[in-house]
Amino acid sequence: MPRLAEARDAAEPSSVEQRARYGRILDAAAVLASEKELERVQMHEVAKSAGVAIGTLYRYFPSKTHLFVAVMVDQIDQMGAGLTRRPKGTGSPADAVYEILLRATRALLRRPMLATAMIQSAATSNAATIPDVAKIDQHFDAQLLDAAGIEDPSVRDTTVIRLVVSLWFGLIQSSLNGRASIPEIESDLRIACDLLLADLSGTIK
Repeated sequence: MPRLAEARDAAEPSSVEQRARYGRILDAAAVLASEKELERVQMHEVAKSAGVAIGTLYRYFPSKTHLFVAVMVDQIDQMGAGLTRRPKGTGSPADAVYEILLRATRALLRRPMLATAMIQSAATSNAATIPDVAKIDQHFDAQLLDAAGIEDPSVRDTTVIRLVVSLWFGLIQSSLNGRASIPEIESDLRIACDLLLADLSGTIK
């Protein structure tokens, strides 16, 4: 398990140069965690690969857990940048959500060690000490609602989306642990979307 650092606020990049360094750190961490298990990824090698000082790395990410939670947020945002909103008349909101989750599943399972590193880090994080962990659900839920064309989600909309995302994380974990095959989790995901999302508002923007 990644070591949890003493609770303190992580610095936020503000300038263009700082954001570039921040991005290089996230990219370097993702590459390294794609090649070996999280326990073997060292902060000093992330800093070296990103071309930053180790002090700079720790200023942005006080622990490896902070780092890989941020990597997961970044990966979710990258997935979202490539998504298009559901065109009018091309399937139900549940279909749109399923398609995004299917793409996200395949993207994660193409790099299973990175997926494990991110999910482990998120699972051991408390939003009080690692605020970025809350962004994982917030950003992902927002993407799914947007893709479904829901402009003004009801309480029920947000609840069932949250339930589907929680279930999806469990399915990913089952696959990473070898307890379920990819066809099995895709089938389970289809059933979950059909059952839970049948009554989404589906308001098209």
